[in-house]
Amino acid sequence: MIGYALCGSFCTHARSLRILKELKNSGEDILPIISPAVGSTDTRFGKADDLVRELEEITGREVVRTIGAAEPLGPSIPLEALIISPCTGNTIAKLASGITDTSVTMAAKATMRADRPVMIALASNDALSANLSNIAALLQKKNVYFVPMRQDDVVKKPHSLVAEFELLPKCLSMQREGKQLRPLFL
Repeated sequence: MIGYALCGSFCTHARSLRILKELKNSGEDILPIISPAVGSTDTRFGKADDLVRELEEITGREVVRTIGAAEPLGPSIPLEALIISPCTGNTIAKLASGITDTSVTMAAKATMRADRPVMIALASNDALSANLSNIAALLQKKNVYFVPMRQDDVVKKPHSLVAEFELLPKCLSMQREGKQLRPLFL
């Protein structure tokens, strides 16, 4: 079973959900996980309850929403891998600093402590500024993989990086061989 976690970056949820559907249609068994912000925030991109319902319909599983529900994902319910798509700069900072205060960071901690891979599909407006050191720290960690990323708007958002979500299935295949898809920065 693969964990598939969604964090803020609401403008990228539609792209991430397309990939989630693709993975499910290819036969993957997927457990959906959401951050508290995703589970409680209605935005111009959609309502939180609608997103939760869609995740449960796609995966056929109840969404993991709490730290308590995510904690067993390492020792008792080992995931083959955890995909965080999208992963915000806030979550990157927490992962790099060992902070476990949401369902997504707990799922990552539980997965990493079981020596299983975590794949990050980044979507952050401060990736090339405040979060650059956090990305570098995670690049050095065992079993942490990144979906290749690019600057999405070099003029209006010069510090922003967004994963090329469409590469996620290929990244998962390569991660199963212990390899990082490259180039990392497109």
